[in-house]
Amino acid sequence: MFSYICLGTNDMERAKAFYDATLAPLGLQRCATPGEEDWSDWAGWGTYEAMGAQELALWVCTPFNSQAASVGNGTMVALKAKSWTAVQAFYQAALASGGTSEGEPGLRPQYNDDFYAAYVRDPDGHKLAAVCRGFRQAPANIRQ
Repeated sequence: MFSYICLGTNDMERAKAFYDATLAPLGLQRCATPGEEDWSDWAGWGTYEAMGAQELALWVCTPFNSQAASVGNGTMVALKAKSWTAVQAFYQAALASGGTSEGEPGLRPQYNDDFYAAYVRDPDGHKLAAVCRGFRQAPANIRQ
């Protein structure tokens, strides 16, 4: 369904540091754009191959209109996590990298009995979630 999602930033270096740290526990790395035009105002994580012919990525950029980046009310990007450990690592990395909590890691039975998630805001105020499905109770090494 998606090719990419883009979020605006007011501080590209801060955004890159935040997303590098926060998305690593989910197995997402920075997209490479070798041989293309200047991407200094953009950074992406996920899949970006063949100059974008194959793409599934989350990008941050400085807005084209030169206005300040702002958040959308009710807007959220939910990212898939493979384990509860990855959700917890995402959450901790986000807080350690300048993000703020919007909901600690935990089961959210109001959505489904296997919906384990954490919610954060990036330094620009964009809301992100890491969600793991398929498990109904904590593994022995995880606190719930």
